[in-house]
Formats: sequence, C-alpha cells, structure tokens
Amino acid sequence: MPEQNPLVATPKSPETPASGLRRIPVLPVRDTVLFPHAVLPLTVGRESSIQLIESLGDERTIAVTAQKDARLDSPSPADMHEVGTLATVHKVVRMPNQSRFVFTEGVERVKLVRYVQTEPFMVAEVEPLEAGEHESTSSVEALVRVVIGQFQQIVSESPTLSDELRTIAANIEEPGRLVDFVASSLPFLTTDDKQQLLETPSVGARLELINTHLAKEIEVQQLRAKIQNEVQDQVQQSQRDYYLREQMKAIQKELGEQDEGQREVEDLRKKIDEAGMPEDVKKEAMKELSRLGRMSPMAADYSLTRNYIEWLAVLPWAKSSGSTIDITKAKDILDEDHYELRKVKDRILDYLSVLELKPDMKGPILCFVGPPGVGKTSLGRSIARALGRKFQRISLGGMHDEAEIRGHRRTYIGALPGQIIQSIRRAETNDPVIMLDEIDKLGRDFRGDPASALLETLDPEQNNTFRDNYLDVPFDLSKVLFICTANMLDTVPPPLLDRMELIPLQGYSEEEKLHIAKRYLIPRQIKENGITPEQIEFPDEAVRHVIRHYTREAGVRKLEQVIGTICRKEARRVVEGKKEKLIVSFEVIKEFLGNIQVRVETEVAERVKRPGVAVGLAWTPAGGDVLFIEANKMKGKGSFTITGQIGEVMQESMQAALTWVRSNSSRLGLPEDFNKDLDIHIHVPSGAIPKDGPSAGVTMATVLASLLSDTPVHEKTAMTGEITLSGNVLPVGGIKEKFLAARRAGVTTVILPADNKQDVEEDLTPEMMEGVSVHFARTIDDVLEVALPQFKVRHVAAPAAVDQPVTAAA
Repeated sequence: MPEQNPLVATPKSPETPASGLRRIPVLPVRDTVLFPHAVLPLTVGRESSIQLIESLGDERTIAVTAQKDARLDSPSPADMHEVGTLATVHKVVRMPNQSRFVFTEGVERVKLVRYVQTEPFMVAEVEPLEAGEHESTSSVEALVRVVIGQFQQIVSESPTLSDELRTIAANIEEPGRLVDFVASSLPFLTTDDKQQLLETPSVGARLELINTHLAKEIEVQQLRAKIQNEVQDQVQQSQRDYYLREQMKAIQKELGEQDEGQREVEDLRKKIDEAGMPEDVKKEAMKELSRLGRMSPMAADYSLTRNYIEWLAVLPWAKSSGSTIDITKAKDILDEDHYELRKVKDRILDYLSVLELKPDMKGPILCFVGPPGVGKTSLGRSIARALGRKFQRISLGGMHDEAEIRGHRRTYIGALPGQIIQSIRRAETNDPVIMLDEIDKLGRDFRGDPASALLETLDPEQNNTFRDNYLDVPFDLSKVLFICTANMLDTVPPPLLDRMELIPLQGYSEEEKLHIAKRYLIPRQIKENGITPEQIEFPDEAVRHVIRHYTREAGVRKLEQVIGTICRKEARRVVEGKKEKLIVSFEVIKEFLGNIQVRVETEVAERVKRPGVAVGLAWTPAGGDVLFIEANKMKGKGSFTITGQIGEVMQESMQAALTWVRSNSSRLGLPEDFNKDLDIHIHVPSGAIPKDGPSAGVTMATVLASLLSDTPVHEKTAMTGEITLSGNVLPVGGIKEKFLAARRAGVTTVILPADNKQDVEEDLTPEMMEGVSVHFARTIDDVLEVALPQFKVRHVAAPAAVDQPVTAAA
C-alpha cells in the first residue's frame, strides 16, 4: 500500500478544524517566497488560483506557499512546502488576459498541518510557526550589527539596489524582522535559500544563515572589484572590447583554466604534420600557424587565419584511393549500368588500360556530348565505380562568377575555396572522379568568366600546379579524372574545347530504348513506387507503343517519367484493394496516359501530298527532329518571302536554293524568267521556335523544284544536306540523331550527302536501318531523282553517278 501524505486529510477527517488551527486557502507560487511584513505583487494565472482569489470575501487572508518543483502546473499537497506565510490581500486587479494581479502583504509564518480541500483550490489547516524568540543576548546583538553592516556594504556597492534600503535596515529594531527584510531585498538569494530562512524558527539561526549569505556576496564583490582593478590598469577607458577580453583572461586566471588558443594551435600543428603536405605548402602553413599563436583569440583575424590553416590541413595532399584496376570488372560494371554505347565504353577501357600500365599518367579531360537523357551523368558515376574512386559532381549550369571555380581571396568576408578544391575535400582523396555538368551553359558577366577560369583546371599540362585564390598554394590536380558533359558545343569557347577529348553520345533507337526500359527503367520505377514485379507486367509491344506515341526524344528521360506514371497508377490500384496483376495493354496505356500525343507518322504522309512541301532533318540539343518546309507561289512581281523564325544560315540556304533553281531553270523545264510575275513564299512552320543550321539547303531546293514543277515529293521521304551554288551537296553532322528522328516519324526513304556514308556505316546498325532505304547524293540532281521520281531533270552534261540505295536486309 502506498504511504499516505500526513498533510492530506482523510475522508473521515472532522469537518471542523482542530483546536488552535485555522482553515486558510492556500495559494501555490513558483520561485517566490513571501516573508512577513513584506509587500509582494503576484500574478495569478492558473484557474484554481483565480477561483481562490474570486472566492475571498471580507476575510482576505490566504496562505502563500512555494512549490517544491516550479515546473508543475497543477501541484498537489505533496508538492508544496510545509511552511508558508499568512498574507493579506490588499488589492486585486483584473488583467486583459483574464489573469489577476494581486498585492499581498506577509503577516506571519505558518505551518500547514493538513489539507482539507484540493478542489477547486487547496484549503489547509494552519498554525503559527513558533518564533523561537528569546531575550536579547550579546551574540544576537552582535549578529544584528554584523548583518546590518554587511547589508549596507552590499547595497552601497550594488548598482541595482536602492540606497534607501540602508536607512530602512538600520531603523529596524526587531532581529527577526531584520532578517526577513534583508532576505526579501537580496536578489542573489535562491528560492531554496529563502525557503530555508522562512522555515528556520530560531532568530539566532536565521541571523547566522543570512550572515553567511551576506559574507559570500561580499567576497564575490571583492573578487569582481579585484579583477576590474587588474584590467583597468592595462587598458584605456575607450577600449571596451579589449577591456572585456582582459577581464575574461583575469577570470580564467583566477579559475585556473588552460588557454584555449594554445590548445587549438597544438591541434593544428599535429594536423599539419599528419597531412603529408609538400615542403613549400607546409612552410606556408607553419608560417600562418606561428602568426596564429601570437594572436589573441578575440582578434578579428583569428578565426580567418584558423579557418585557412584548417583548410590546408584537411586537404588530401598525399591520400589516394589506392584501389587496383581490374579491366574485366570495369567492363562488367559499364555493361551492367549502361546499354550499348560501345564507342564510349571502349574509350574508357582504353584509358583504364593505360592507367594500369602507367599509374602516374596525366588524366585526360573527357567531354560527353549528347542530347539530354542519354546517360552522360550516370556514365560518370559508373566510371568512378569501375575505378574504385570517389565521385563528385559540380553543376556549372548558370554559373557566372569566376570565384566559384578558383575561390575568393582571403581579403573578402566569408571567403571560401572554389568548387574544385571543395570537391577534393569532400572526396577526401586526391584522385576522385569529378564531373563538370552542363559545361555548355556557363554564364559570363561583370564578375568574371568561369570558362576562362576552367582553362588551367582542365589543362593536363598546367593543373598539376593549380592555384586556388583562397589557398594561394599549388595543388596537384593531375591525378583527378575530370569528365565534362554538354548538350551542344556551340557555346563552349574554342580554347576550352581544345583541352577536352570529345566523346559524342548519340540518341537511342526504338529497339535500344526497349532494351533500356526492360533492363533499367521498369525495374527502377517499380521499386521506387512501392510495388513488386508480381503486380505489374510491361509487354514489349506496350513499351514500343509508349516509345512511339508518348515520347519524342533522343534519350530516355521522358520514357522513364511515363513508365513512372503507369507504376504510380498501379500503386493506387493496389492501395484501393485491387490485387490482380496488371498487364499493361494499349487500353491501359490510353486510360492512364490519355490519347496518343505523337502523330508524326500520319503527319508526314498527309502534308507532303501536295507540291511545294518537303521534310527536312534537323539536329537539336535535345536530339534529332523532322522539319517541314513549305513553299507557295502567287502572282506578283518576283519577290521572295521567308518566314518561320529562322536564322541567318538557313536564310542563306534558301537564297542559294533559289539561285540554283533560277540558274538551272531550263534543265528543270521552266522559263528563264519564270519568277518575273510570281511571288514565292517559303515558310518553316512552328514559327515561334528559333531554327538555324547548315543542313537544310537540299530541302529548300527540293521544295522549290516541287512547287515550280507541280510535282509532289515522294511520300515518306526526308532529306538533309547543304548545297552550293553549283549544285553540290555538302556533308552535315548529327547523322544518327537525324536518322532516328526520321524513323520515329515513319519515314521510309532518307537522302543523305554522299560524304556522310562513313557516318552511316559507323553509327547505324542493320536493326536501326530495317525498313528504311538510304540514298547518298553528291549533287542536287541526285536528290531530285529520288525525291521527285515523276520529274526528270534535263541533264546538260553527263549525270553524276548516284550511289545505290542502302537497305537493311529483312
């Protein structure tokens, strides 16, 4: 059975108080002790306390008692001290927040014998505490004089206590009342100290207690004055900051504490010795460390110097990954993480082979160039995993401050090293793989040119002594494998481009996307969306349908997003209680993704039915794309109009095509002055999209020939190439991307420049070319023979040989 609190009345307690006891409401207070004859304002906010105050009638007497634990909001009788003060409530003020401001005056000490009520507020039977008063003795009188003298000394030296307290204390004749007055006036006494004084019945014992507290306070004041005097002798009155620092030194001296600054210096010296720095760098670090040791920890430059030394000490000057290179394992990792990309993988394995034979080789600067979503960044992670090195990525997109690369000088507030050195520190080795992402999107403004700052970083002949502006000491970057990525190279400065080895990553064919989806995208999205392979199945035909009709890209980023959408729909079905396995069919795709979004196949066949329309092939940073070019004629005065938000290069191609048609009008069966009474208008739809590039000349010439001869272009035929005024067809770039774009659009015949035949043989596989015939043309006559089979060009000279069409075997 739990032990009962003797202060709490049992249910069988008598209704009337015992002889000599009074029933008084008890007001619990936090961190406050009320002494007799002291006036104390109290803020009452608890509901029970407010009810107590409101219940007071003419008898405005309460017992003010301190809680043992000030954190309790609803104290019980066991949580209250047994001794409190009987007080009279003089005034109650109602506050706007519904609390009460109560002015109380202590009357006498009382002992709470037992509690007879706890709700709605506590009521206890109290009795006066025996004062223990005795006749005046010599010891009591001596203590009274000592207490008065010490109290007056404290008041005179304290800036917060009023001088009137000295006079009041001297005029109090009763010893007990003097102790109560002094205890209630001293701010440094704790609640426990005051409660002890309140509970002590003997006046002599109370005088001794208060005398002890006063003596301690006088000793603290004397020590404070001693420290202030020592400091004041060393500083001037205006140097407030220096005064505080010296005061802290004096305090530490009195306490016997060790100097923190010297301990920091020793720790930094140990780190420098263990860092493996080159001699010149270590010499600079020790010089700064010696300078730090002479500084005051409160000096303005102290933290800046300490941070600089810490940066020098934590950099991996001599720490390498130390991993051995296994070419077979590296090949397996690359094949595991990426499908195809044969040329890229071969180049990486060549590098690893040389690195195994010559570990101190200078790292080449690789640059992956290709459309978004083809795996440039993830390929860098695979290289780091194959090498067993740490991988760090720095995004250069939109970076326009040179200091982001080379760091800020230490004279600037908040200076830090550049991103290169920060990546080295995060990697904790001096040979990580650092990927510089989106190098073609570097900015440039008044703060500097980051591309120029990269020249030293990416030059294998210079980066072994790379000097960051913050460190201002050389750091060897020759062991770092830098890998850059870009969507296009037009915006990369030629000097920077010259320092990199370009590795193009081309777009994926439909068959490659199917394999990538099955091997990587679908399992990853199934896992990320909380479902299992047993709950959903993607047949090959469904994936092909998604690739063909819901994505139009060179990479697979959009394809993964679409697959993720389907997986999220299945996750919702599972949560809704549908447990049967989902087989993704054409109907399911339409339900989850909506109607078909890409209809280029039918668009090509429909738009080229009339004369004056041809399909060109264009390269964009996002991959290849088909480009419809339309022309029309009307009666006029021979003007030539060009529209469609096209650039200067394409405008020149149009002018060259018109000049060739006019100069060869007789061969085309046209009058020499055919354009005398005609206005010709060439338009490239999607006019809001800027377009430019040297690969649309043959398409422009074919459009004009088709328009003027009223002969439609052969159905499902696309072409690319630039022409000269003499009719030659010049080679162009981006053959694979353009060919894949043509195939996505349902084109069955592709016309390419003859000089690009080697690109077709290297980049296109028989699977990609299946169902598409490729014709190579050296002149515009070869183009027209394929694009306008019903129209015959009248050859003035011997016709140039037309290469046989290349058609993949079924």
